[in-house]
Amino acid sequence: MTARDRPWPAYLLTVFAAGLGHWYLGEWKRGGVWFALYVGALAFLSARSIPGALDPGAPFVVTALQIDAVSFVDVAIPLSVLVVCLLDVWLRTIVDPEV
Repeated sequence: MTARDRPWPAYLLTVFAAGLGHWYLGEWKRGGVWFALYVGALAFLSARSIPGALDPGAPFVVTALQIDAVSFVDVAIPLSVLVVCLLDVWLRTIVDPEV
């Protein structure tokens, strides 16, 4: 039995962090790209700007942990990365499992 025969752990791992589901399926490069994109989205969320996200001196503190100061716009980018990654895992396992 392969990981593609039991895809539900890939879905759960993807919800936890983008790219982990692909790693579970053995797609290391694809999972690495999704994970890097997710980390970049979280860096953008913590800095609220692209120049601030790329500044090496700024602390990597995610403002999403401050529940009272978070709006949907603040979490839209990381959330959209997770949703599209989850859709990609579903397409890789259900729609075209031989890829």
